[in-house]
Amino acid sequence: MSAKLIKGPEVAAAIREQIAEELVTLKEKTGKVPGLAVILVGEDPASKAYVGNKEKTSKALGFNSVVQRVPVETTQEELLKMIDAYNNDDDIQGILVQLPLPDHIEEKAVIDAISVEKDVDGFHPINVGNLMIGDDCYIPCTPHGCMKMLEYIGFDLKGKNAVVVGRSNIVGKPVALLLLQQHASVTICHSRTADLGAVCREADVLVVAVGRPEMITGDMIKPGAVVIDVGINRVNDKLVGDVHFESAAQKASYITPVPGGVGPMTITMLMLNTMEAFKRKHNIK
Repeated sequence: MSAKLIKGPEVAAAIREQIAEELVTLKEKTGKVPGLAVILVGEDPASKAYVGNKEKTSKALGFNSVVQRVPVETTQEELLKMIDAYNNDDDIQGILVQLPLPDHIEEKAVIDAISVEKDVDGFHPINVGNLMIGDDCYIPCTPHGCMKMLEYIGFDLKGKNAVVVGRSNIVGKPVALLLLQQHASVTICHSRTADLGAVCREADVLVVAVGRPEMITGDMIKPGAVVIDVGINRVNDKLVGDVHFESAAQKASYITPVPGGVGPMTITMLMLNTMEAFKRKHNIK
């Protein structure tokens, strides 16, 4: 068996096309376009590249894109004032503060300061709580992207065994909740799970987001399983996932490559959330 690739750029392009089409209608109705404000604190190379990609994508779609780049010495108080200004700016429907933040700034205080209605990252405790109970909310972008990839290949999750390796608030926990909402039976594992391989071999869908390069190998995968590899790790100047791609691809029916898998989905889901925030602001169903 050789797995079919779920190509992130292909799935993301299809969704961005839908966003662009809907944006034309929204602009005709309101005379405005969605506004996304991104704040980058400091000079972290990965964060700079990611913010640059967000800016490029939002402008290409025709959004009102605002990027505020501030020095690493920026205080928490100064950052919270910037967030408050965007909270009160009617031209901005989505606010994102790029993580990670410098050590002197408390991440939780920053996430809590963003208006729930403008929390397009889906990290605010109220959005997280609504996701937990199945109420309307902004879905965190990377987990949302994983679900869109499963939807793209037409995979029906009802009654399937789903295993999530990783328990972060950003990916592991929310993707487990989303899988559960689609009627999968979900197991959450992590690096300390006893006999991880045995648990993974029960998975019809395996989502891996543990942050350890090539931790999941082909012998840990059920034949015919769908494998979503969220990890991205640099090893000897090469990008690899949390799944050992070559051996896993011999067992899986579908697999996401790294790079070119889940990564492109995250920014696209951010755009989708920002457009949803715009529609809510203008009471458009």
